[in-house]
Amino acid sequence: MILGEYNILEILRFTAPGAYLGDEEGNDVLLPGKYTPEGAVIGDKITVFLYKDSEDRLVATTEHPKINLYGYAYLKTTSVNLYGAFLDWGLEKELLVPFKEQNQRMEEGKSYLVTLQLDQATDRLYASMKVNKFLKPCSDFDLAGKEVELLICEKTDLGLKVIADDLYQGIIYRNDINKPLKRGERLRGYVLNVREDGKLDIRLEQIGVKRFDDAEEKLMSLVKEIGLLPLTDKSDPDQIREIAGMSKKLFKQTVGKLYKNRHIDITPEGIQLID
Repeated sequence: MILGEYNILEILRFTAPGAYLGDEEGNDVLLPGKYTPEGAVIGDKITVFLYKDSEDRLVATTEHPKINLYGYAYLKTTSVNLYGAFLDWGLEKELLVPFKEQNQRMEEGKSYLVTLQLDQATDRLYASMKVNKFLKPCSDFDLAGKEVELLICEKTDLGLKVIADDLYQGIIYRNDINKPLKRGERLRGYVLNVREDGKLDIRLEQIGVKRFDDAEEKLMSLVKEIGLLPLTDKSDPDQIREIAGMSKKLFKQTVGKLYKNRHIDITPEGIQLID
């Protein structure tokens, strides 16, 4: 049975508190009655998340935590006491951030970026704000061009910091942001470049030929729908993102290609189809 992860376990028996689940090694754990699926019978296999309750006993739940083991998320602080800060992570027992794992004093009601870790010495789960010491430099240069899952983090002068695949630090540069993004949001993106320092340059739009094909199709659809698309190469990047849903750089490249192929005409007022 693996603490802090999902386990597929078999129902061994039912008691007043709930169902006892077991693994192939003879271990068992309680799934409280309120989480036991209706109609479940002995021998059924159930996917459960394992953590420890307030009395430090291993317990199972069918609820889903807001953060995975060794993953990252923005979680809200529910209380602060002598032991540290407690976070709402979607389970009955709140998640502790010990004071030694805080890089600033956490305040009740505020959300912070944390990672879920397992203390091997005490076999306890805990959260840490010191995420940079757990993120790895990327050495896989073949990752360039591939799709990754992103967690949106803080804004900087250059753009938005992100965490890719719960492993690597990255950034989406301001010119490549094509829609409003919120801190804590998860979405898919693409690795433009793996830098020598192990950090990633990220784009939201697909990189390569398909990216341009998709952009051309999107612009042509907009022009056909609107008649005159009120955008030019002098339009504000934010206006381009709002109307066309792409960065100014991609917009200019796409418009240039469509114009060269005589699909569109460019006027001082915007873009229109060639008759």
